[in-house]
Amino acid sequence: MDQRIINLFDEYTHAPLTRKEFLDRLAKLAGGTALAVAALSVLEPGYAQAATVAPEADDLEAEEVSWIGDGAAMRGYLVHPKGRKKRGAVVVIHENRGLTPHIKDVTRRVAQAGYLALGVDALSPFGGTPTDEDKGRELIGQLDKAKNLNNYLKALDYLRARPDCNGRTGAVGFCWGGAMANQLAVNDPKLDAAVAYYGSQPKAEDVPKIKSAVMLHYGGLDERVNAGIPAYEAALKAAGTKYELYVYEGANHAFNNDTSPARYNAEVAKLAWERTLRLFKEKLR
Repeated sequence: MDQRIINLFDEYTHAPLTRKEFLDRLAKLAGGTALAVAALSVLEPGYAQAATVAPEADDLEAEEVSWIGDGAAMRGYLVHPKGRKKRGAVVVIHENRGLTPHIKDVTRRVAQAGYLALGVDALSPFGGTPTDEDKGRELIGQLDKAKNLNNYLKALDYLRARPDCNGRTGAVGFCWGGAMANQLAVNDPKLDAAVAYYGSQPKAEDVPKIKSAVMLHYGGLDERVNAGIPAYEAALKAAGTKYELYVYEGANHAFNNDTSPARYNAEVAKLAWERTLRLFKEKLR
């Protein structure tokens, strides 16, 4: 697909443009309305194909859980392998559309690797993630940043307090969630591992606060997010922070999202995920 179309979709999902503006510009780039509709079918997520790990997987147990956040009752999707034992715990942080079927599937993938996995619904203060993605993006923009950060910090506290947690915790986030994973690294000195997929970077002056190991995954074509890499890496080096940084040439923003065919990169996603699980094994077992 024309990279200009993928970049336009990224602008739409992050600026965001109105849907009308996006569709008008898409039609011009694609060469007409019919071609724009065809392009849209491989740009927007297809959640019918989201279940890499089936919700009813025999080796997993899943439940809806809640905890008290900052002025709101928070909800999440908790998954773990069957059999009660103490495990490392991972907060899974969604993109800017909320706790979608895709992110629930990622949560199951983390659990299947042997961890307590909690997919937090950041939109709990608004009643939860809506089915309308445009509405989800709109609500994400209305979250109080300080309270939202506290809600994730309290999610980590909730996991640590569970009798089936071994006390070690990690976070993995994607896009909006990648930025939050970086913020959890800055703001939670007890965090053991933070993995950010194509997420915006924290302020350089905050980097010395990071105590966890950090792993960063970026798509080489993601110019918007990648502009912040040099300053972040320089700050990590200056602070002596343990980090790993990978830029995957030819990969787009959201390369891990296998429900979005135009941007998904199976080879890169597999490699990044293997590296992610290797870090969790090192830090959370």
